Amino acid sequence: MSSKPSTFTPLKHETYRRIWLASLASNFGGLVQAVGAAWMMTTITSSEDMVALVQTSTALPIMLFSVVSGALADNFDRRRVMLTAQFLMLIVSAILTLCALLGWITPWLLLLFTFLIGCGTALNNPSWQASVGDMVPREDLPDAVTLNSMGFNMTRSVGPAIGGIIVAAAGAAAAFTVNAVSYFALIYALMRWKPAPSTSTLPREKLGSAIFAGLRYVSMSPNLEKVLIRGFIFGIGASSVLALLPIVAISLVSGGPLTYGFMLGSFGIGAIAGGALNAMLREALSSETIIRYSFAGFAGSMVLTALSPSMALTCAGLFVSGACWVLALSLFNTIVQLSTPRWVVGRALSLYQTVTFGGIAGGSWLWGVAADRFGVSNALYGSAVVMLVGIVVGLRFSMPAFASLNLDPLNRFIEPALGLDITPRSGPIVILVDYQISDQHLPEFLTLMAERRRIRIRDGARNWALLRDLENPGIWTETYHTPTWVEYIRHNQRRTQADAENTDRLRALHGGNDPPYVHRMIERQAIPPSDDLFHKAPIDLHH
Repeated sequence: MSSKPSTFTPLKHETYRRIWLASLASNFGGLVQAVGAAWMMTTITSSEDMVALVQTSTALPIMLFSVVSGALADNFDRRRVMLTAQFLMLIVSAILTLCALLGWITPWLLLLFTFLIGCGTALNNPSWQASVGDMVPREDLPDAVTLNSMGFNMTRSVGPAIGGIIVAAAGAAAAFTVNAVSYFALIYALMRWKPAPSTSTLPREKLGSAIFAGLRYVSMSPNLEKVLIRGFIFGIGASSVLALLPIVAISLVSGGPLTYGFMLGSFGIGAIAGGALNAMLREALSSETIIRYSFAGFAGSMVLTALSPSMALTCAGLFVSGACWVLALSLFNTIVQLSTPRWVVGRALSLYQTVTFGGIAGGSWLWGVAADRFGVSNALYGSAVVMLVGIVVGLRFSMPAFASLNLDPLNRFIEPALGLDITPRSGPIVILVDYQISDQHLPEFLTLMAERRRIRIRDGARNWALLRDLENPGIWTETYHTPTWVEYIRHNQRRTQADAENTDRLRALHGGNDPPYVHRMIERQAIPPSDDLFHKAPIDLHH
């Protein structure tokens, strides 16, 4: 009899537990800093646009730099990448604290500091999220992703309220000091972590090639495309909460920094509740149903926030939106991880973050402008409409079933012995695979080849084509190129267990006594360069 799913199961793994607990302290400091920055902006400028830009300046670097960070996460030691990010944020936070204490902060300087802290977050997040799969077994991954969201929102439930108290009692500089100190626990935990060394025998991918490979993989993965579309819409709509809440606290509820902190705390408590129910909901409901409820719940809470003059009623609406926030974002994140093999998971997560946080950054600016021109309540109504649009879009781009593909390496490829002495950089390499297919199997063969094309291109093949022999129509040849021999090896090592069905079915349709024959060739240009053709002295054929 199987045990009931539990969101807290990943905590039994020591490394994950240690880093998760340290992340709580770091997240707490970050939220206290966010309260201090948002409230400081309201005191040094009267522009509602500038207040909303505090949220934008934090989210924008994640949109701009996460793709590069994802490539770094897949090609370098993720622990070192995270340590670099933590030290960067520690230094920036310390300088921000000093400037605040000296009274040097201006609106644009404050945005610069929050932008730089966002750059550290952008560098850290892909490596941290990709590392979760290295710390817990695959069956615990969905709960670990949810637990990460819960951990952040546990601190959100108390961090903003405490941040409000700190700001009210000692000023924003004290909040910035708390954030600077909070990095030390996570730095210590990361230093103690000793991940297993990489076993790859291939040279590291160049940064540009790695980024392109990640973009190619996501573009050829239908499940990931659906997540990106829905995540972008959710980011635009949901950004109104964090961007406009300081203004809601002042203009709609007539409160101060403590009111703002309590409102963010209500949002965080709702997120904890949503995270605690996540495992049970995954068992009872489909992924698409959970996402639709999250969009609808968020829309309803925004309408309630826009209409409410009471802090208690507003906090109730924010409780609902917090639950919907963690349910949607943790499910998006989990689908990305379960739909992506380990070699590219950092890049896939970074692209998901780029799109989602791009929506958050753009939405934060959009709702700030809307609030400035049309009022806070109308801006919140607009965000509710965007959420309803997200439900309608789901009719075309519905979430895939919440199931885990086996994306472990297939490990069937054996590097062939070559008769020609080449180097890893030799190329271009041309591959031809000959199949013998009878007419009765032709429709199934062509269907499988369409899927084969997607797999090949997704894993790095170029110029894929399917050829038919005019003299012997039963012979079909699949052909594709790779730039170099090492890229050909890399292409084959990217094949997963989930791809095996396509390979096995194609081999079953092959009518020859031997397996499909593979020609591995290196392309050579036989035409002489123009200088040789036109400028060399003619050859004397009589001698």
